[in-house]
Amino acid sequence: MKIEKTTNKYLKTKNYICRKRKEKRMKIKDLKFDCRHFEGHIPCKPNKLHDVQCDDCSHYDKNTSSIIVLDNKESLLQEIFKICDFTKQELVEEIPKIQTEVTRILFIKLGAIGDVIRTTPLLTKYKKEYGNCHFSWITHSPQVVPKDEVDVIYKWDASSVSVLANQEFDIAINLDKDKEACMLLSLINAREKFGFLWKDGHVNTATDKAEHKLITGLFDHISKKNTLNYLEEIFEICHFEFNKEEYMINLNEELSNQWKEKFKTLANSKTIIGLNTGCGLRWKTRLWPKEYWVELIKDLEKQGYFCLLMGGSDEDEMNRYYQSETGATYLGTFSLEEFISITNNTDIIVTPVSMMMHIALALKKQLMLFHNIFNVHEFELYGRAVIIEPTSGCDCYFGNSCSREKRCMNDISVQDVLSNIAALNKNLKK
Repeated sequence: MKIEKTTNKYLKTKNYICRKRKEKRMKIKDLKFDCRHFEGHIPCKPNKLHDVQCDDCSHYDKNTSSIIVLDNKESLLQEIFKICDFTKQELVEEIPKIQTEVTRILFIKLGAIGDVIRTTPLLTKYKKEYGNCHFSWITHSPQVVPKDEVDVIYKWDASSVSVLANQEFDIAINLDKDKEACMLLSLINAREKFGFLWKDGHVNTATDKAEHKLITGLFDHISKKNTLNYLEEIFEICHFEFNKEEYMINLNEELSNQWKEKFKTLANSKTIIGLNTGCGLRWKTRLWPKEYWVELIKDLEKQGYFCLLMGGSDEDEMNRYYQSETGATYLGTFSLEEFISITNNTDIIVTPVSMMMHIALALKKQLMLFHNIFNVHEFELYGRAVIIEPTSGCDCYFGNSCSREKRCMNDISVQDVLSNIAALNKNLKK
């Protein structure tokens, strides 16, 4: 089954209709932040099991200890250090000098890697709106942030947090709902703040434009009805409208060119298909069956494609198996920097929803995307990709286990994947 992703109309909403409740609307004021089940950034267990929500839930169990009132900069900083197990011995404070005539903008986007990559379109928008900008960015994954576009890139640690706590910004944005990220935005000295912060003892919104993303992240039954893609959501949080601004990524051009020369010999002018066979360890329900991968690779090789098995350390054993079964090329595991450089030399990427999807989009590759457990509206694919889904649908929304006797990913046939790859091949500029 092939589904072409189309752009959703930009919507501006503050209230969210939930199912099983006629005309009932969920608002941020209805959230029970003091409930024992409240997770802060993901759906609680009662919601996952029963589709209940805070304004009418029999599972509410008051727990005042979950409310952590932090009303000054020092208490916020101390709590971040406590959560992250930072020590003051780690501090190395060197505050960078920033020109006063530029718009000083801070991004707080810690992880995951794919989410960091798909936040980068905001750089283009802010430059367009404000002209001369100085960007700072703090993250767990500094290696993917485009260093040619971002002036100062901070890795999340005690020193970076302390440095940022003593700077001034014109604009600060936090797009993570993790406690430490919200607390950092609260303590940052900025004229304008967008996204999520720590207020009234819990995660909160800097402006009402972030309410949509907060609500959909906390309730699966509301999230399933969301028709905004991620880019539309984060642009709305920043009071912008998304206009197809592209991903950006840090690419080592020299390393990429070295691999380009290697592939001239390895691929011998064949179309290179990067087969990202895994999806990490968190949601293995996204995995396509091993026997299907073997059949696909053999068929692609017969059709004259150069099949390149790709993945990280979690996929190493599996990729070695595919290599032994099919004779496809597997080069091993690499640093993220080199993995990006190798991906840049492919023509088509086949992958489940994963970090690879975002790398491929940033590098403007033709993409075939396996999808099952997420909201299909979430992804902006820029007209360069097709999504393939199980013909029987999927029952395990954001789930890491499947309740079916036969997993839904078994319903995606090798022939349908081959057909999609053939269509993507026609889009390549030879």
